Amino acid sequence: METKQMQTGMFARSLAGHDAGELYIVLHDDGTFVYLVNGKNRKLDRPKKKKKMHIQPDYQVARRISERAGAGQEIRDEDIRKAIKDKEVNVCQRQM
Repeated sequence: METKQMQTGMFARSLAGHDAGELYIVLHDDGTFVYLVNGKNRKLDRPKKKKKMHIQPDYQVARRISERAGAGQEIRDEDIRKAIKDKEVNVCQRQM
């Protein structure tokens, strides 16, 4: 079964492991594994390596990350944290 290629800046939620339920942003996809960051305990300099079968991709790209990458600006841990916070706030508001 072939899995869909993920791109930098996509949201993904961990399905397995001690971090199950944690929201991340995809930093890199090498085919079998994805490298995830959240800006807190998994920063850009030390991403979490996880098999694709253990995450649920959102296929929605973080606007803040894509804008910075498109403008040729460096992506920072602060940008990752803000993008995840914005996503979680939007999900909570829709559920009310």
